[in-house]
Amino acid sequence: MTERSTSDAGAAMSPPAPPHPPPPPEAEGAAGAAVAAADAPEPESGSKAEFEGGSDPEGASESEDASESEPAPGYATPIEAFEALYASCATPLVQQAYLLTGRRRLSREAVERAFHLAWQHWPEVATDADPGGWVRAAAHDYALSPWHRFRRVHRHPDHPPADPGLRALLLALLDLPPSYRRTLLLYDGLGLDLPETAAETQASTPAAASRLVHAREAVVARVPELAAAATPEALSELLRARIGALAAAEPGKAARLPGAGGVRYRGERRIQVWTRAAVALTAAVAGATAFTVSTAPTHYIPPVAPGQRVEGVPLNSGPQRVTEEHMELHRKLLNEPVHGPERLVPEFR
Repeated sequence: MTERSTSDAGAAMSPPAPPHPPPPPEAEGAAGAAVAAADAPEPESGSKAEFEGGSDPEGASESEDASESEPAPGYATPIEAFEALYASCATPLVQQAYLLTGRRRLSREAVERAFHLAWQHWPEVATDADPGGWVRAAAHDYALSPWHRFRRVHRHPDHPPADPGLRALLLALLDLPPSYRRTLLLYDGLGLDLPETAAETQASTPAAASRLVHAREAVVARVPELAAAATPEALSELLRARIGALAAAEPGKAARLPGAGGVRYRGERRIQVWTRAAVALTAAVAGATAFTVSTAPTHYIPPVAPGQRVEGVPLNSGPQRVTEEHMELHRKLLNEPVHGPERLVPEFR
């Protein structure tokens, strides 16, 4: 995505950020070129109120010529460049994430997490040809993650807008598969060309074109007012206008974003917490390993064989067990040997 498309998207979905003071002459221009969209001028009131904020082709060519002739503004520190990128892209990204998910809280969470990753990989983002596209891809990936369906707070979408047309459009977008929804937003909503859309959605160009065609058909079937477009170009322009109106339907909801400093601090704090957790887990594994090694036997101990029944050996036999009755009879014979009939008394000779 070029610098023109990034600046157009930021100018349409939210008021442009106030211009930054001119940087010192010795400041590097790499980070400034990464966030040149923040200083884009506000479009005139007579221009089209589109989601992408694009103007007529003649004005676009003039702006491109001017951007090529003038040097890009630079920033003295990475913090200034990060804050400028956040100021220009945060609110538009929240609106885009809301169109992808229908959940305002998840949209803000996705954008904040994307900027956490951007600050964590800031050298890569600052030298990227399109820093805004880098953050947008991270925010869209997080917003469309299938794991959010298992979170109770994000299980059901928020209430749609009160306008019937916008409500029908939002419900039609949410009924699309995530890949179709993202392709339609990038191509018709943001104005990216087909190769850029395919690259950002990690698909081939024919696959992206097929997704776009099927997504348009499904949305037109759900929103009858879009069927008035006679050509694909007219349908694309009408979709862009309707998607822009849907994104700007509730601007106050998307304005609850923390400052760039708070986002940067929370990102650093998150990295510290995960680093300490990883160190603690590594120490626990090392301690358990050391304890196992110290208590393990140093030689082989054969296991005791389980008992088996021996065949062919007779049972242990012997005198029967003496019962109480036998003992009683034995005592009686010993105590009274001469009593009873005389024929039973033995004679000792």
